[in-house]
Amino acid sequence: MKENYNVGIIGATGMVGQRFITLLADHPWYTIKALAASPRSAGKPYKDAVGAKWAMDEDIPASVADMTVMNATEDVEEIAKQVDFVFCAVDMKKDEIKALEERYAKAECPVVSNNSAHRHTPDVPMIIPEINPQHIEIIPAQRKRLGTERGFIAVKSNCSLQSYLPAMAVINMKYPIDKAIVTTYQAISGAGKTFETWPDMVDNLIPYIGGEEMKSEVEPNKVLGSIEGGEIVPSDEMHIECQTYRVPVSNGHTAAIFFSFKDGVKKPSVEEIEKMWADYKGVPQELGLPHAPKQFIHVYTEKDQPDQPQIKTAREIDGGMAISCGRLRESVQFNYKMVSMSHNTLRGAAGGAVLLAELLTAKGYMD
Repeated sequence: MKENYNVGIIGATGMVGQRFITLLADHPWYTIKALAASPRSAGKPYKDAVGAKWAMDEDIPASVADMTVMNATEDVEEIAKQVDFVFCAVDMKKDEIKALEERYAKAECPVVSNNSAHRHTPDVPMIIPEINPQHIEIIPAQRKRLGTERGFIAVKSNCSLQSYLPAMAVINMKYPIDKAIVTTYQAISGAGKTFETWPDMVDNLIPYIGGEEMKSEVEPNKVLGSIEGGEIVPSDEMHIECQTYRVPVSNGHTAAIFFSFKDGVKKPSVEEIEKMWADYKGVPQELGLPHAPKQFIHVYTEKDQPDQPQIKTAREIDGGMAISCGRLRESVQFNYKMVSMSHNTLRGAAGGAVLLAELLTAKGYMD
């Protein structure tokens, strides 16, 4: 592992791209070397290209404000020469994203993607670093398919999954879960919006988010799957049914979960599950990665804090990288019910991708 890595951000003017910039501006391992976006932004200083679209609370970092934006699709080879790897968060059609990310990989430039295009590619790992870090071991098989020495693609899962799947996965490691009903309440930043740009969301709730229910029902199977014969084979053990809502919240996705264990599994107590959550440490915590939350899952007990976790008090815990769980209690029709939440643009999007990059770096995949 080197002391410093030059990185690029593809899709730098969008909301997730902006979040990447704020997270990476003072990163101890990474230096932003290249910014890229659509042709209409290319050639402009970043501060002019993003203009009034800048949606972060912080000002644009001085280190990138005057950086000339490159063309995400036409400057692939030039960007690949300047950086050790790129983060990708582009707004394009799915087939175009797949092709673009493969172009960067084949230019020997690893890609850490926030996009959904490659989430179902069998040899592309889709990783929640604390839950399935072993899936990075598929990368040599992907490199063989692509014909690359360094280049590969790794993706993070859908942002809403981060709000509940980690909590379920930790339980599932010891007490296998059979089925679950999940309802997600998702912030407007998940759509790349603010209240200023989406006034119709003020005092409103929309009971539909295109594609989100399918992602919540299918993507967990890959995260919980196993590597077999050069591909990741999805698990068919946990069955999730989901409904999604867009709610008038700026940042933070919340999930209400009902779940039951497989037949024959001895039902753990509430206290045992809460202890499993509180004690759990994944590989990022063991390695002390820069963006790893010190405590991965924060626990609010039903007895002491029945009104938690709440968005305003929980979303920024450990730099917005922690998961918060509460209201765990017995259910009439299922074994248990609970509430879980996370910051969707930090843990769920750019922050989760940065943590994934840190894991890949620590394991030698960026060298």
